[in-house]
Amino acid sequence: MLGSVVIVGGGTAGWMTAAYLRAALGESISVTVVESRRIGTIGVGEATFSTIRHFFEYLGLDEREWMPRCNATYKLGIRFENWSGPGQYFYHPFERLRVVDGFSLTDWWLHQRPSPRFDQDVFLMSTICDNNRSPRHMGGTLFEQEFVERAAGWGGSGRTTLSEQNTQFPYAYQFDASLLADFLTEYATKRGAHHIVDDVEDVALDDRGWVSHLRLREHPDDVRADLFIDCTGFRGMLLNKALEEPFVSYQDTLPNDRAVSLRVPTDMKRRGLRPCTTATAQEAGWIWTIPLFERIGTGYVYASDYISAEQAERTLRDFVGPEAADAEANHIEMRIGRSRNSWVKNVVGIGLTSGFVEPLESTGIFFIQHGIEELVKHFPDAGWDPRLRDSYNRARAHAMDGVREFLVLHYRAAARGDNGDNTYWRDAKIRPVPDGLAERMEVWPVKLPTEETIYPHYHGFESYSYNSMLIGLGGIRLKSAPTLALMDGTRAAKEMQLVKDQARQLAQTLPDQYEYLAQAR
Repeated sequence: MLGSVVIVGGGTAGWMTAAYLRAALGESISVTVVESRRIGTIGVGEATFSTIRHFFEYLGLDEREWMPRCNATYKLGIRFENWSGPGQYFYHPFERLRVVDGFSLTDWWLHQRPSPRFDQDVFLMSTICDNNRSPRHMGGTLFEQEFVERAAGWGGSGRTTLSEQNTQFPYAYQFDASLLADFLTEYATKRGAHHIVDDVEDVALDDRGWVSHLRLREHPDDVRADLFIDCTGFRGMLLNKALEEPFVSYQDTLPNDRAVSLRVPTDMKRRGLRPCTTATAQEAGWIWTIPLFERIGTGYVYASDYISAEQAERTLRDFVGPEAADAEANHIEMRIGRSRNSWVKNVVGIGLTSGFVEPLESTGIFFIQHGIEELVKHFPDAGWDPRLRDSYNRARAHAMDGVREFLVLHYRAAARGDNGDNTYWRDAKIRPVPDGLAERMEVWPVKLPTEETIYPHYHGFESYSYNSMLIGLGGIRLKSAPTLALMDGTRAAKEMQLVKDQARQLAQTLPDQYEYLAQAR
């Protein structure tokens, strides 16, 4: 078995990896993180998938331990504003669709259309988010008994992974990424991870072209390991530079390549703490708003072919308003795509080194978590069986390629038109689409996506997500299944009314999210 792992790069990716390896493999291997003091964490407020709960459970962490330390809030979904038209919005929630007589409520909604807001008719979360509610009651119990009972089973061993996501947990988290990195640094080092603060000057290769050791600027000794994990971000210091693994760009289908972000101190009690991330469409991209407990994280993701960095920053500051006046702007060049292989020889790339798509569906932390879990499941021994490496690379490529396809659908299906001379949204409708997506999109207008007709490999999204986006975005004309015209829709109508009744009751009985988190702190 391998005896030592060196992680190059700290930040969220590096310290999530170190913490998870200590939790999973214990004292059987040594773990060392080499982190530069000159390079900070890119994250300015991170939103996540609901699957992030598996990571914290695996580490044995209760949310009451880490959430206050990381300025964290609950996230029940994503609110999309102005994608279907000015002043319009809808939610993509963490909530599977109910089924009546073999058809999902989105099918029945298309047939009956009881109101203009499909998301309020078929999901509970939309109303909960509109009313800024916490998913937990003041006593700490989840808002639905079904989830309470399942949560007891989930938390028992603290050893669940993404593959055990057999139901939809109702929320994820939003947190300060730099604070989470600090928290996990403390967690991992207390459990035996070594921490070297220094800059890597040289990556030395052996006769086979494998990494043999690192030479550091100030550290007197070479740093050696069996396995090296590259968490150096877009630089890809080991994987892309030293081993020359090529990068596969997604730029032809996802043109957004820049972001400008702000950290905005805000009186969140006065502002209101909406339990979701918001993605607001703009003339050359979109603006994220992530509400944390003491501030908001916000940024404009845009395509540099359509707008300048100065214009983007001005648009973002105007969008935020006077509170942004003293906030320092962080301009980021994004590398959109993935390394051809995330594991090459004795180097595994995790985080931005492995791959990145724009953060429209909060996939950055998900990609880190997926990369770590798959590494543990494929962890090699001294024989370095190439079949483990190849299986790992397939899983990672499938996850990132699948998310790419899902994000392309957002732009293709958006009803939003161009504003003035900027052709960004018009061009979005005629760009090439990834292989397979065009064929799938031929079917969806007449038969909503199912698990059998979406991207076929694991990528974190289920068919209900595709349903939510297709209907909410409004740019593709959809038809209900012809069968529904021959069926009695009474039960479906009652179920949609039940959803609205239950949502209204929860909005009245659940606490305000700020109120809940304030007392929890």
